[in-house]
Amino acid sequence: MTRQQSIEVNTRGRGTYDLTGSVQEVVNRSGVHVGLCHVFCHHTSASLLLCENADPQVRADLEAFMARLAPDGDPLFRHDLEGPDDMPAHVRTVLSGTGLTLPVRDRCCTLGTWQGLYLWEHRTAAHRRRITVTVLGE
Repeated sequence: MTRQQSIEVNTRGRGTYDLTGSVQEVVNRSGVHVGLCHVFCHHTSASLLLCENADPQVRADLEAFMARLAPDGDPLFRHDLEGPDDMPAHVRTVLSGTGLTLPVRDRCCTLGTWQGLYLWEHRTAAHRRRITVTVLGE
């Protein structure tokens, strides 16, 4: 059995947005008891993150790390058609990824105790992001 659904996320700009509950809801409604859940972000300046969910400081630290690695307005980057955060957002997306595959058991993604699934917005302005969740299994 295969089920697929899109999720729309309105961001307020750079940061992380918890998708765990929304994805778990799609998996539960799919009726799949054993299988896989693939989550895909349809954008080149936002990514997906499977990360610690207990302490938000972890995600803040990851943001600080990325700011050091790919700073806005870095003169190294020539692509800046949409502003100084344009190319750094693309670099951040390439490094962190746009797809994740999670195991499904008993109509639920089997995440670790402290794991959460997040959309990571890399642009400073608000955006509407589309995520596709595909659940495969029996």
